[in-house]
Amino acid sequence: MRYAYGLTSALLIGGATISLVTGQPAGAQVAQNDDSRIQTTVPRAGAPASFADLTEQLAPAVVNISTRQRVEVQSANPFAGTPFEGLFGDRGGGGQPTTREGQSLGSGFIISADGYVVTNNHVVTPQGNGTVEEITVTMPDGAEYEAELVGKDADSDLAVLKISRREAFPFVKFGDSASARAGDWVVAIGNPFGLGGTVTSGIISSVLRTAGAGAYDRFIQTDAAINRGNSGGPLFDMQGNVIGINNAILSPSGGSVGVGFAIPADTAAPIVERLRRGETIERGYLGVGIGPVTDDFAAALGLPRNRGEVVQSVVDDEAAARAGIEPGDVVIAVNGRDVTPDQTLSFLVANVKPGTTIPITLIRDGKRRTVNVTVGTRPSAEELRESQMFSEDDAEDQMNAPLDGNEFLAQKLGLGAVAINPAIARQLGVSADTRGLAIAAVNPNSDAARKGIQRRDIILSANYQTVTSTEQLETIVREAEEEGREAIVLRIQRIRGPAGYVAVRIQ
Repeated sequence: MRYAYGLTSALLIGGATISLVTGQPAGAQVAQNDDSRIQTTVPRAGAPASFADLTEQLAPAVVNISTRQRVEVQSANPFAGTPFEGLFGDRGGGGQPTTREGQSLGSGFIISADGYVVTNNHVVTPQGNGTVEEITVTMPDGAEYEAELVGKDADSDLAVLKISRREAFPFVKFGDSASARAGDWVVAIGNPFGLGGTVTSGIISSVLRTAGAGAYDRFIQTDAAINRGNSGGPLFDMQGNVIGINNAILSPSGGSVGVGFAIPADTAAPIVERLRRGETIERGYLGVGIGPVTDDFAAALGLPRNRGEVVQSVVDDEAAARAGIEPGDVVIAVNGRDVTPDQTLSFLVANVKPGTTIPITLIRDGKRRTVNVTVGTRPSAEELRESQMFSEDDAEDQMNAPLDGNEFLAQKLGLGAVAINPAIARQLGVSADTRGLAIAAVNPNSDAARKGIQRRDIILSANYQTVTSTEQLETIVREAEEEGREAIVLRIQRIRGPAGYVAVRIQ
């Protein structure tokens, strides 16, 4: 499930009017010349009498996507702590991890006669410690095809699959989302809750809704009903073109409340084409932390409202630092394009090819100036998380994700830890050649917390063995359990003060 603003995500559904013939693009206009008049199946402007023709012609290209996953879980004994515990062998907290089969459901749509399928990345990506073993695409007529994952991109939440058969597949085409207007009718087709071929209709509520801090958190907002299982499905205009890919919903209850989000086709189409060709998605990167220009900030600097973003921090040795951009600068334009809430600095820079030199207009000390920046390559989402993990001593909102990273260590030691790399070493203020595990989160109810271990401490060794990966630490804990030991000895480099040894009980 994908979340917008911490909200429940959902898979979307859609439909559209256009003749869909096997091997012909759904969304292609059906017309005939009769007395110099073009007749089409496109409804007239205004509320259409029915979406039935549109749905009938487009639905064959909308598919159900399911995955079979192998998920590692820690075995548990339901009778642990009772006289019956031994009846189930070593299945208490110290049991070996086991695997279970998981599944996910989503939607997608075919974009070519030879079987390329578009969906959301989160539909085909396992959560936690899972591994996707099989992806199945099910056609509206029930035919199933095993799919190959051609490529995926976490930042834009897009993925491309490939299915094959002798006959050509029905398919649809991307349209021009830039020409969409608030109030336009749209149709969604998909598989909410596994109910295949579901159609909903509505209007575009907003043509460009910024719903997050990511470079691609820019969506078409619609009130067409969208629910779980619709992710990756198409949002059609009345010409049968895909103008959006249903991605998420805003919902306090988990159900549709009429606020759905779709990735605009103008954003998705170029990325899909590159994934289809097997290319790696590279994006531009400045290496800055940014914040909004508030009304008071704008008033203080004499800036127009809703214009520009403030540079809060600059990463050493990255593009911005090399160009002389400093904290406190207000960036108002990138390569001649204004920085606004709908056209953010992250979005503008991400869409610049790495290695390109571009002008950036900024305000410093009340004066406008322009600097030329050679854009760097944006790190992966995981690398960005690591680079920001220890940026603030009291970043409580960053505490949960590290604990989720290794379920075993979180359960046994109450710790979330990551291997130290140069970026993390820089955040911690230690030498770049420091080796060990940085503690990213501590369960306040754990023995480690009671022993005074804190976030930003560094684990140098466990049971007198140097550790440089979470896998090494996990192996040492498992060996200790097998030997019947109830604790392990950690050598901890404290945030402040010298390194010391701490015995931590295994939970």
